[in-house]
Amino acid sequence: MPRPEQSGPDTPPGSTGWHATVLEHRSAPGTPPYRPRRPEGELARRDALRIHGATGEVRCVDDTGRTRWVHRCEARPNAAYISRGRVLVTTDSLQYTPWGFLGPALLLDLADGTLVAELRGDCGAVLRGGRFFLGLEGYGHFDTWEYDRDGTEVDAWRSYGHFVTGSGIRVVESDRRQPTGSRVVRLLPGGVVERGPRLTDSTVPHPLVLEDGTVLVLDAGVLRAVGRRLEHDVLAELLPVPADGQHRFTGALSLTGDRLTVTLAERDPSDHTHHTVHTWTLALHAPV
Repeated sequence: MPRPEQSGPDTPPGSTGWHATVLEHRSAPGTPPYRPRRPEGELARRDALRIHGATGEVRCVDDTGRTRWVHRCEARPNAAYISRGRVLVTTDSLQYTPWGFLGPALLLDLADGTLVAELRGDCGAVLRGGRFFLGLEGYGHFDTWEYDRDGTEVDAWRSYGHFVTGSGIRVVESDRRQPTGSRVVRLLPGGVVERGPRLTDSTVPHPLVLEDGTVLVLDAGVLRAVGRRLEHDVLAELLPVPADGQHRFTGALSLTGDRLTVTLAERDPSDHTHHTVHTWTLALHAPV
């Protein structure tokens, strides 16, 4: 069986069939599109059950508003994932530790909130059948692990980033290195990483997933589309971002109907409090 650090071959190039047309571009002083890290309130839902997070607790509430159970923890929940009677909750620690502000990942029984396993990871995902994924970058790690519903590790890969689930699991990698080795990849059984297109930005913002599974990635001012088989296209070259200045840019994607909004905030190199926010509106054209 391949070891977790081994990788499969590069995926041959192909086209997703998607196209985009820039309809509008504007630039003005503004605030970067920061993504909230510590949400309060509902984190996940399954049928009549809701999982809520607050400082020091995970709470399960039904659709009548009745609390089913409360799990106390010395952490702040930030995300939750439900599958086959289990809920995986990632957390931030309340104090700085040797792992920074990374808190434990709690695998709980959905029926009563009891702790099944305490794991470690910064971001999570779930597939059918009680398969949970945890990723961690930094502290010597650039890894993703797969766990079963009892918290037993069943597979591992040398990859980390934004998880995209559906027919399998893809990762839009984020290695925070320059030059970056990040790609869009697919995780295969036995620790094999199928490698897709290379990325230029080592910390791409959260991607968007279209109805057919195509992933939109804002990569250092370039809008890319990556399909389920890792076929890929450049949809638009929006703004030149120098390799030595990528840390000054913060991006985001949002979609309403067939209108895509791309936001890229550029921090002034001499005044870190000042940003120029570039905003593009694009029309997306589906494959024919």
